[in-house]
Amino acid sequence: MPSKPPGPGSAVTGNGPAVSRRGFDTLFEAVRTWGRWEPADRGAWNRVTADQVRRATAEVRSGVVVPLALPWNTRAGPDNHRPALHHMTDLGDVESPEPTAHKDFIAADYHGKGVSHLDALCHIAYRGQLYDGRTAADVVGTAGARFGAVSALGPLVTRGVLLDLPAVFGIRWPEPGQAVHAEDITAAERALGVTIGEGDAVLLRSGHVRRRTELGAWDPDTASAGFHVDAVPLLAERGIALLGGDGDNDVRPSPVEGVHSPVHALALAAMGVPLLDNLDLDALSAATGEAGRYEFLLLVAPLNRNRRVRRPLPGSGR
Repeated sequence: MPSKPPGPGSAVTGNGPAVSRRGFDTLFEAVRTWGRWEPADRGAWNRVTADQVRRATAEVRSGVVVPLALPWNTRAGPDNHRPALHHMTDLGDVESPEPTAHKDFIAADYHGKGVSHLDALCHIAYRGQLYDGRTAADVVGTAGARFGAVSALGPLVTRGVLLDLPAVFGIRWPEPGQAVHAEDITAAERALGVTIGEGDAVLLRSGHVRRRTELGAWDPDTASAGFHVDAVPLLAERGIALLGGDGDNDVRPSPVEGVHSPVHALALAAMGVPLLDNLDLDALSAATGEAGRYEFLLLVAPLNRNRRVRRPLPGSGR
């Protein structure tokens, strides 16, 4: 990672080493956790017990609150092919009697590059199968998903760990196409004084947002910094519950023959680890740098798409 990556407009050379499809399939089987948890469609979020939540709340020191979502982006661009929608439905001119009201409408195609979003377990299938071996064609249809939907997850409260690569390696950002390997993760742990553990949420800051602000937008489907598949076994061994980043977590172009989003396939379909894509981690970088601590309490509150019976946390005793 510390080596000088290609500049803007240069050919992408840092996304390797290349991985064969056979090698990827072997890795998929090695990190797979099918059959481990009940309910299965919460996947690795089952790792977060009531004790884990109590330990996570002990991370609070300053009480500073840092939002991680990108601003609502309604402008088309090379990284925002399907812009979010926003318009006013009421400007206070139709109500009688008082008071008048102002109302708006918002909508988004969440799985683009211009909006922060959560990937639930129904999002990615590999070889036709979702996490836990469910056949995608049997459980996902035009009305949505009957397994692995965002509504199955519920809120997550856990310990977050920021892997702030620009801070670790003394660079403004790794260039698009630069891969993050297992050795980069361990180097970040040593430099930042953190150790990734069971039930943690790991957030990777590549400096994507800062680069876009300073140099302009580009198509991150063509080139973006992110994890190489050789980083995944380490994350699996540590028992993470959530993975996120200021890109979409995969290095692009993909280093895996015939698999365009290999980290998505490994995390979601093999490990049951939901993903947070396209975060804005610059304010978090500033806050953690000022505090000298790269671990924190993280709250994730997915959309409550369907009403479901509230489940007690594992180990809560109720």
